[in-house]
Amino acid sequence: MESTNSTRAARAAANAGNPTLEFADGLPYDVYVHADTLHSLQQTISKDPGEMSFLMVSQIMELYFGLTCFELREAQRLLRDDDVWGALAPLKRAALDVQGLNAAWRGLDWMTPADFNRFRDQLGEASGFQSAMYRQLEFLLGLRSTTLLRPFHRQPEVYAALQETLRAPSLWDDVIATLARQGFDIPRDLLDRDVTVEHEGHPAVEAAWVEIYRENTPGNHLWSLGEALTELADGFSDWRWQHLKAVQRTMGEKAGSGGSAGANWLRRSMARVVFPELWSARTLV
Repeated sequence: MESTNSTRAARAAANAGNPTLEFADGLPYDVYVHADTLHSLQQTISKDPGEMSFLMVSQIMELYFGLTCFELREAQRLLRDDDVWGALAPLKRAALDVQGLNAAWRGLDWMTPADFNRFRDQLGEASGFQSAMYRQLEFLLGLRSTTLLRPFHRQPEVYAALQETLRAPSLWDDVIATLARQGFDIPRDLLDRDVTVEHEGHPAVEAAWVEIYRENTPGNHLWSLGEALTELADGFSDWRWQHLKAVQRTMGEKAGSGGSAGANWLRRSMARVVFPELWSARTLV
């Protein structure tokens, strides 16, 4: 590190404080960020200028989906090693990533039904419902459905990756296993259950969170874990709500382009709760 800092200081001195303007092997920034590639991906299908916003916001969200999944998997790895304190950092980063997802909706606040209609028909059956990375995120959060794998069966690599995530413990499964190892009375059959079936809540897990929150000790590692998970779930719930509002603003109650019931489908989806016992326990604390 010291030699690197010395090299940078020497370069700055040689440049009289100005940035380097000549590079032998391409711009280091583009080599690292691949900015040229990123900016080549905005390929609109209509002549309407508003479509660029719609496309780019969708792409930004895809990147945030991937980043959030990355952080959740890191949190899972640390929880499996019983490093609860260590898992807090990726969980907090994931919550901030979801804030970025929520902020991205603002880029479409200008869009009215007439604005969307100018290019919507040219999207065909394309729909955010078909996002494989969003489905990865849902599976990692514990929102599971084998039915929702079906749109991807003609994409073997994508389908296999989704199957792998579906069949592996979710973040919430790993949290429940962590509670068991921390001495809470979690039934063995809950730990050994078929994880491909969506978890809808269990009294033993609820009781564990009631005990953790009744202690009301912010310095406790499990209390801190609960709050980090709450922040993440709260932000994700906000994203789903903003998705519904964006659909209502631009489409009303029309059917979705991907064949769903549009806003009604999103309302039903919002009824599926992330980390259910973390919320139900609050009633009993």
